[in-house]
Formats: sequence, C-alpha cells, structure tokens
Amino acid sequence: MKLKLIDVHTHLQFSDFDGDRDEAIKRAFDNDVYFINVGADKKSSQRAVELADKYSIGIWATVGQHPSDLRDFDYGFFKNLAQNQKVVAIGECGLDYYKLKQNIDREAQIAKQKEIFIKQIELAKEVKKPLMIHCRNAFNDLIEILNSQSTILNSPAGILHFFTGTKENAKTLLGMGFYFTFNGLITFNRDFDEIIKFIPSERILLETDAPYISPAPYRGKRNEPSYIIETAKKLAEIKGVAGAFEEISDQTIKNAEVVFGLKI
Repeated sequence: MKLKLIDVHTHLQFSDFDGDRDEAIKRAFDNDVYFINVGADKKSSQRAVELADKYSIGIWATVGQHPSDLRDFDYGFFKNLAQNQKVVAIGECGLDYYKLKQNIDREAQIAKQKEIFIKQIELAKEVKKPLMIHCRNAFNDLIEILNSQSTILNSPAGILHFFTGTKENAKTLLGMGFYFTFNGLITFNRDFDEIIKFIPSERILLETDAPYISPAPYRGKRNEPSYIIETAKKLAEIKGVAGAFEEISDQTIKNAEVVFGLKI
C-alpha cells in the first residue's frame, strides 16, 4: 500500500461503526488512507487503543476526555493507557462553551472544563505526547490557559482539531507551536477559506471527525476515513497548490509524522 493520506481525527471505535467496522477499515486501507482514532472518554479511549492494537500498521489512537464530559478526570487510568506505543496524543481535550448544559450552573461547568483540560496538559507533558485539542466558542479562555501552561507544552505542542477560530486566534496559536486540522465542512462551507489560506501548509492536517460531518458528495451519509480524499482535494483547491492533490497529500502526511512522531 502506498500511503496517500492520514485522517488524524476520527472515531471508528464509536458504536456508529458496530455493524461494519471491519469493512470501513478495509475501505480506508483500499484507498491508501491511514487514521488516528480519537478518544473522548474512558470507554472510547480504551476502545481506540484496543482497535489500534489489532492492526500492525495504519491505525493509531489518542486517549483523553472531551470537554463536554464533566466527570472527574481519572489521571491514573489515562496515564496507563497513554503508555501504549500506539497512543500518539492526549485528547480530545479542551473547552466547549457551545454545548454547556442548561440545567447546570454555567460558571461551574466552565470551571470544571478548565480543571480537566489543565490536567490533560499536565498528562501530555508527563508522557511526552502532543495535545489533541477541541475548542468551540472558547478560544480566548483556551489561549489564556495555554499561555499559563506554556512552560510545560511539548514541541510540537499539538493540534487544534476542526479549527473554527479567527485569523488572530490562528496567529497566536501558530506562535505557540500548534497545528490545525480541517474536515469535510470545507467542501461545502466557504467560511474557512481565508483561514486556510492564512495558515501555512506546513501546519495543516486533514481529518474526517467521522462519523460526523461528511464531505460533499457524501452529505447526509455517515462519514468515514475513506472520505478524507474529498477534503484533501478541496484543501488543494483553496490553497491553489501547483501540484494539487499530490502535494497536499505529501505535506499533510509529513505534518502528521512531525506532530505525532509517526514512523511510517
């Protein structure tokens, strides 16, 4: 198999794939796509590691707790999982003020999210692995926390998955050593074109966030890693890359190797 693309943020361990997980993996491999399964809580992190361990090549995992999960962070559990050689990042972790629960005090939820995020920054430092960050409607607070923890960030620091921040946010995070991913949303939504043009290709990676947000022409269907090809084509178009798909393919693979320390 000649590797074509790496989907650096997907969730094939989720129940959405219980009926055809092996077939979805085969479709990815048949399309020369490798991928990273991202944990969002204890169960999905454990399953991500187990799935990565089943395959000698082509699948890695991250372990962490999504900001919408306000349960206490089990540092020991995640540290133990993170020792696995297939685990390449801590997360997805971060802040999400878009999905705050209506029946719980807002400030208490925000304080808990920040507490859990900081613990995962500390874990990333201890295990020497980058962060897989989720941020929605919370970039000012996220950047404030990252600045306060800047002395313990790794190099590279990690990635901002499904980046939805401003150009100014991107500029600040670039200066802190972060990379950025974009997914199928860019195939049918032009709101991200200027940000994509602004961020250097050397700092961009590709993701599906499957089973969510399928790219055109698969909108309305469950997303999966093999569809990453459509996002790569659109990224090349937006960037106006001379070598188009092949150059974007090579660059994003190289970026994934740098950020996650992948040995392919």
